[in-house]
Amino acid sequence: MAVYDVLIVPFIVGIVELFKQIGLPNKFCPVVGVVLGIVIGIVYISPADITKGILVGASLGLSAVGLYSGAKNTKEIFTE
Repeated sequence: MAVYDVLIVPFIVGIVELFKQIGLPNKFCPVVGVVLGIVIGIVYISPADITKGILVGASLGLSAVGLYSGAKNTKEIFTE
């Protein structure tokens, strides 16, 4: 995985936000983020090694969920 592949994390955040705009309930957003990460990990990061793709994809998805959650919580702190 190259360093620029970390840009997948904001991409996942954007896709999850798109799903939210379409009508996805907030409680399913973390699941969608992790699933997207795993799919991207298998298809893009490591198509030859599925186990590696799942592990890397899950970490990317969890990072995206954490990034989204952290940004949301920070926004709530400053808007109170």
